[in-house]
Formats: sequence, structure tokens, C-alpha cells
Amino acid sequence: MTETGSIPETPRGRTRVGGYALCTDESGRILLARLSAIEVDVGAWTLPGGGIEFGEHPDDAVIRELEEETGLVGEIEELAGVFSHVYRRSPAAGGADLHFLGILYHCRLVGGALRDEVGGTTDTSRWFSRDELGAPGVRLVEIARYGVELAFARRHLAEDGADARGGADPGDRAAANSDAMAQAAST
Repeated sequence: MTETGSIPETPRGRTRVGGYALCTDESGRILLARLSAIEVDVGAWTLPGGGIEFGEHPDDAVIRELEEETGLVGEIEELAGVFSHVYRRSPAAGGADLHFLGILYHCRLVGGALRDEVGGTTDTSRWFSRDELGAPGVRLVEIARYGVELAFARRHLAEDGADARGGADPGDRAAANSDAMAQAAST
């Protein structure tokens, strides 16, 4: 209580952690899933994936979510990155702030058949070329934009003969880092 009365209580924030799959095919397309009518951003495209259940390892969650949303079975190749963003006054958190963390994995598909999800957070999945992602009406949520950049950067590195884990051989990375540090020190 203050001299002028009560201070309204600010809704407490919430954290949500999910695992997301970056799947590309030999044609250079990326697999995305469309958010269903039960989601906040209905009709926007996202990465296959979703919330990690209590006690579930993120590695298991991404493979489970990939199959639930797309019908495809995958294997993790490597960790791709972590998406982190705070959404102020999020409808998904009942008006409180939502800290959304997405753990992104490069995944290789090993089975299953592409199908729609029924009654879930997504309603369909499909492959997109980089050019199709810029088409009118194709809306990507933030984690999908981040994932698309990671996936296409990895593909570009592989096409340039670089190591798929982040660049050329470690000696080349070290030399590039050394050059960058020397340049920064001289400015």
C-alpha cells in the first residue's frame, strides 16, 4: 500500500522452452508447419517442434514433436542454435510477459510420410524453397525466420565446401578470428 492507494500487481512472467527441427531436403527446401486455429498467430508458418514436457530431454522432445506435427521421423545431426525472445504482454501467457526459448536442431529425416496434424497446434506441413518464403501470404513467426537463416547458412557453407558444423576447417576459423581481432584492435 502506498500513500495514494494500492499499486496494481503486475502479472508475473512465464518461460516456455521448446525443441524445434531444422529439416532440409536435397533440393534445398526447408520443412515448415502452419499454426492452427488454436494458436495466437493462426496461419503463420513455424518450424516443426514445440514444448518440452516436464522431465523430457530436449533431444527427445524435438523428435517427438517432428513426428507429431509432420508424420516424419528424424534423427538429430547437431545443435543448430538457441532462439530467445521476451514477448511483452503475450496473449499466450494470459497477458503476462512470455520468455520464449527455442532449442533448434539440424535433423535428418529417416522415415515416415508427410501428413497433416489433426487437432494439434499445427494443421499442415510442407516444404518451401527459399524463393517461396518471400511470396505474398507466407508469414513466418520469429523462430521460423531465425531457423530459416540457420538452415540456409549451413547449406551455403556446405555448398562452398565448408564443414557443415560452422565453417571451413578449424585452422581457417582460427585464422579468420585472429584477422578479425587484429582489425578490431587497430581501429
